[in-house]
Amino acid sequence: MAIIESVPNISEGRRGEVISAVADAVRRSGPVRLIDLSSDADHNRSVLTLAGDPEAVRAAVEALVAACVERIDLRAHRGGHPRMGAVDVVPFVPVRGATMEDCVRLARSVGACIASRHGLPVYLYERAATAAHRSNLAEIRRGEFEGFPEKIKDPLWKPDFGPDRIHPTAGCVAVGAREFLIAYNINLKTDDLDLAKSIARTIRESSGGLPCVKAMGVTLKERGCAQVSINMTDFRTTPLHRVFETVRTEAARRGVEIAGSEIVGLVPGEALAQAAEFYLRLEGFDGSRVLERRLEEENGG
Repeated sequence: MAIIESVPNISEGRRGEVISAVADAVRRSGPVRLIDLSSDADHNRSVLTLAGDPEAVRAAVEALVAACVERIDLRAHRGGHPRMGAVDVVPFVPVRGATMEDCVRLARSVGACIASRHGLPVYLYERAATAAHRSNLAEIRRGEFEGFPEKIKDPLWKPDFGPDRIHPTAGCVAVGAREFLIAYNINLKTDDLDLAKSIARTIRESSGGLPCVKAMGVTLKERGCAQVSINMTDFRTTPLHRVFETVRTEAARRGVEIAGSEIVGLVPGEALAQAAEFYLRLEGFDGSRVLERRLEEENGG
């Protein structure tokens, strides 16, 4: 059976009743697995990780969008993470028995459906993008909810589906197909936002930094610190430990230490094995030495 993952990011990380209602809508949609739900009050954002066959994932995403459009009003939304929609982004990722082409078809089909059903402007991104300038999610989102009423008038930013005007409360949504992404945040022992932004500029690919790394600096008011918030789009090209060490070095040059780091959502075991191999100086190590993986292989999983 083909397995596809979807990782919708919604613009609500504070109101527990809304987050629960969205999660319940996903669970009621059918035989999809909600395998992770992470919320961040400072970002005011939640990330859900869904997995199942293509039709189950489709039904779950459509139910999620309906629940969010009903409950989230971006006119009253404030948070540390850039956003343009109540449902900000919906990526589809091939996991097993599915191809990237399958995910592209699913993204385009779901995008057309939610645009028609809810009057949402939909932009296709990454592998599903219809133009080169729309591949990068950050470029689509630039201007955010507040800037989109003007941006959407530009012919370059005509939506792929839906009306040429933003939804008054739910904004716009990006729907795409991509490889596995690791959302990785590094917290600094300082509340200096300018420092976090400077480090983010140093490490992100668009500024000449590490390949396949996107980064920004944000403030975590509840924790009283600044954070380098990172998306890693290919951990095999730039692994976790390289990102961590680069941030640690850049912070140390400014007399600041790392407070800790966190992974939002799920992470491939291979990425953690890379970090273990690096820090423990393991010799001749590979994934077959992991107990759970060996048991799964023995059981034909």
